[in-house]
Amino acid sequence: MKNRVLIIAEAGVNHNGDINLAKKLIDAASEAGVDYVKFQTFNSKKLVSKNAQKATYQKENTNNKTESQLEMLQKLELSKEAHFELIKYCKSKKVKFLSTGFDLESIEFLNDLNIDLFKIPSGEITNLPYLRKIGGLGKPVIISTGMADMSEIEDAINVVIEAGTNKKDISILHCNTEYPTPMEDVNLKAMLSIKKEFNVNVGYSDHTLGIEIPIAAAAMGAKVIEKHFTLDNNMEGPDHKASLEPRDLESMVHGIRNIEEALGNGIKEPSKSEIKNKIVVRKSIVASTRINKGEILTESNIAVKRPGNGISPMLWDSIIGTKATMEYKEDELI
Repeated sequence: MKNRVLIIAEAGVNHNGDINLAKKLIDAASEAGVDYVKFQTFNSKKLVSKNAQKATYQKENTNNKTESQLEMLQKLELSKEAHFELIKYCKSKKVKFLSTGFDLESIEFLNDLNIDLFKIPSGEITNLPYLRKIGGLGKPVIISTGMADMSEIEDAINVVIEAGTNKKDISILHCNTEYPTPMEDVNLKAMLSIKKEFNVNVGYSDHTLGIEIPIAAAAMGAKVIEKHFTLDNNMEGPDHKASLEPRDLESMVHGIRNIEEALGNGIKEPSKSEIKNKIVVRKSIVASTRINKGEILTESNIAVKRPGNGISPMLWDSIIGTKATMEYKEDELI
């Protein structure tokens, strides 16, 4: 995580409860070159009450406007058997499996599956028993901070640390939970404020349309990028509309990897690729006319021209007023 941007392709519930569709999402994530493809693990009845209504974006992106959030989520659950099958399929496609657990039993189940790290979603950042449960596992933790302020982030970090997780293993993602997020609400600079305030690895969980914001986050120093993706934006389901299609996911990964490489080491010096241009582009002091041996060099008989394999023009003042030690033709290097 320290040496390169960790890219998580969030399949979430965009499998629509169909394991074959989930496998196609894994195919797309693998082809895009992400590090992890992430799903969601939950028991609907333990996640929401029967009275919980759907969010506005969920109502807009599903055909059944009257169903409760519970009824919607029950159709999107992945069985335990499906998890085993998807983990095996991820291995065959050389992409890592990840899932967010939304209840304590789901966290235990995922831990039994020996997943590499745990992702705490924005909605659980104020869930004390949940935070303690994940913190006590002693694995790397990524915390999304949508809807949270700095004091809530601080509280969550402290709970996770007190439960047993090392601070160096915690990454905090700036996030906005509106699907899709309006550009004026992204506030990407908040990611840097989080880094400065808590001295942790930071990243960005993106819900905007397009790929420019996660690429910009990588340029600003994000160590983790998370982005929802789907096979088709027009599919029915709560998250498809705010997700990337496979071609755009691949473009995002390519852009992040380019930015990652372009950031470099921060030392300003000539690069290997441009050294050869130095002689061609820079200039030297040359004779602007014929100069006889012993003649005084003045502003009227010398000039600055390419190439740059002679005396540097930065020595102009030192050359003016000296005698020519030889005869020069026009444009010949002094």
